[in-house]
Amino acid sequence: MTNTRDTRMVMIVDSEPAQQRFLAALVSRGGWRSVIAADTDTALAKLGTQEGMALDAVLVDQGAPGMDISEFVGELRRWRPALPLVVITMRNGVEVAVGAMRAGASDFVQKPIAPDRLLEALDRVVSTSGPQGELRPLTEKLRAPLAFEEIIGSSPNFRSALAIAAKAARARVPVMINGKPGTGKEVFARAIHSASPRARGQLVMVDCSAVSPGLIGSGLFGHERGAFAGAFDRQVGRLVQADGGSIIIDHVECIPLETQAKLVEFLNSGEVQMIGGSIRQSVDVRIIATSTSPLDKLIEAGHFREDLFYALSSAQFTLPSLSERRGDVGPLARHLLARIGGLPGMGPIGVTDDALRLLAAYAWPGNVRQLQDVLFRAAVNSTTDVLTSADFRAIEATLGGGSPNGEGEIAINGEAIGVTLYLPDGNLRPLEEIEADVIRLAIGHYRGRMSEVARRLGIGRSTLYRKLSDLGIDTAA
Repeated sequence: MTNTRDTRMVMIVDSEPAQQRFLAALVSRGGWRSVIAADTDTALAKLGTQEGMALDAVLVDQGAPGMDISEFVGELRRWRPALPLVVITMRNGVEVAVGAMRAGASDFVQKPIAPDRLLEALDRVVSTSGPQGELRPLTEKLRAPLAFEEIIGSSPNFRSALAIAAKAARARVPVMINGKPGTGKEVFARAIHSASPRARGQLVMVDCSAVSPGLIGSGLFGHERGAFAGAFDRQVGRLVQADGGSIIIDHVECIPLETQAKLVEFLNSGEVQMIGGSIRQSVDVRIIATSTSPLDKLIEAGHFREDLFYALSSAQFTLPSLSERRGDVGPLARHLLARIGGLPGMGPIGVTDDALRLLAAYAWPGNVRQLQDVLFRAAVNSTTDVLTSADFRAIEATLGGGSPNGEGEIAINGEAIGVTLYLPDGNLRPLEEIEADVIRLAIGHYRGRMSEVARRLGIGRSTLYRKLSDLGIDTAA
């Protein structure tokens, strides 16, 4: 039985005393008590002790001495099948994470460890009230920059957002991206930077939701030593670090009003002044801001400056939720699986049409991020290289064996396989629109490799480019 929150216990498997102390202090902030094992053999031996029987979770570093991490996970699963386990990997340790997940790990986090992310991972793996099975969220994002032609979506509202983003990328203006969590705001922001004249410059990201409000200003503008209590050293701000490039300010709605005023001043002058400093430094940086909350309501409530909103919104768009573009689920799933299959430790992964129809019937409250998590878990746990509806039992159970509308049949007019054929009134869409969607689908599916797109469509490259022009499609639309 899981302990109550204030008595939960986690075993930390790590050989470095400093890291042991750091992790123990970190998990204690989340209401966890900890027991330490310096190596994997000791950890397994402790499972049978009174202390080990009281464990709610295990946290193991991939570098812990002893057996291979996947072997350790497998052994722990053999002795304690239901005990949640989180693996700490290196920043580029995707292959280790894949191996550990296949062996039975519940989740993984990457170094450098973000405290909130680790606590979130531990809370998730012991929770019995949240989504289970393949619907259980992953803590880490599987980051990989996408070019605009790799961003999948054929629905009008999504294509409109993509067109605005592509046009903004070529300009020098600030960009504001709105959308619910998981809709792909960071993906779009990174694509804007990559397609811009600043692509060779630094891309810096600040997540304002993960920083104490009192430290956001210091993070953006920097501070001099002694500028405030705890400022023991001089710190260069992220705006200066991004000079010549771009900065993504995620969750801009979390910035306190005092720092908002400084940001307006910077946007007007192009100069940064450190907190506690007197020197002003010219900085050339493009700001890409994202928000999950409607800023107009925050402005009305007096929590967000109207002048900052207009200064950041030279180009702005809202990303639709995945439930608003269900016809994109099929091609998006195929595209994500192609990327997952290219990860170290993975291989090519297919998916059947019945599985795609099941995925298209689900509401996806966590949007694209949730779809990626589900596909990753399913791909890791599958014993074959083709995913079927049997790999998505949790989704099937959520739907009750039928469509979200309770009609008892999971089918969405062929949309799950990538192209919508019918208009809402039941008539066929114009051939030109269907052809445009097929070409967009092919560009996404073959990740922008135009020679492959032309070959698979059975046309020459010159014909393909002519059709792109005639249909109003380019590599950024």
